[in-house]
Amino acid sequence: MIYLNLFIGFMEVGLLSFGGAYAAIPLIKEVVMAYGWMDDEMLAYMIAISESTPGPIMVNMPTYVGSEKAGMLGALIATAAVVLPAFIIILLIMVVLNKFIQNRFVKAALGGLKACIIGIILVTGLSMMIKNCGLAFNDRPDIISLGLTCVFSLVYFGSRIIVKKRMHPILLICLSAFAGIVVYSL
Repeated sequence: MIYLNLFIGFMEVGLLSFGGAYAAIPLIKEVVMAYGWMDDEMLAYMIAISESTPGPIMVNMPTYVGSEKAGMLGALIATAAVVLPAFIIILLIMVVLNKFIQNRFVKAALGGLKACIIGIILVTGLSMMIKNCGLAFNDRPDIISLGLTCVFSLVYFGSRIIVKKRMHPILLICLSAFAGIVVYSL
């Protein structure tokens, strides 16, 4: 039964996720919570681990959940389920897209989807920041986490202003992991 639930749950994620991995995080969270596979804290850890490991987060998260709940076969089923809809949709789009890409209604729909995805990603990032920094209404603020968030935001945006180049995400991830180890181990 767990295999069927993993397949259905992550097939839903793969089918309904528009805008990439970060836009899929709320949907993955909803599926994981609905099935009771993880609690909020474990899910936050899973997101952090999935983000900092190689590969797309939208594949890493289902693989991790499937592995935790049903071993290697569960990981394979969850990964296949989340990837299969995109694979089929891309094949279908490639067949018909060249015919309709200049249609004004298609352009308008894609423009609306783009705005929606930006909003979903923004809300996901802000809600993760609020949760992880303890800024929710009933939580005590985690000053260290809030401080690290501010410092790394300044480092990222400061590097773009001062050096006129984007800081590579891997460097930022490594720096933040190192800072977290140092600060939280003291």
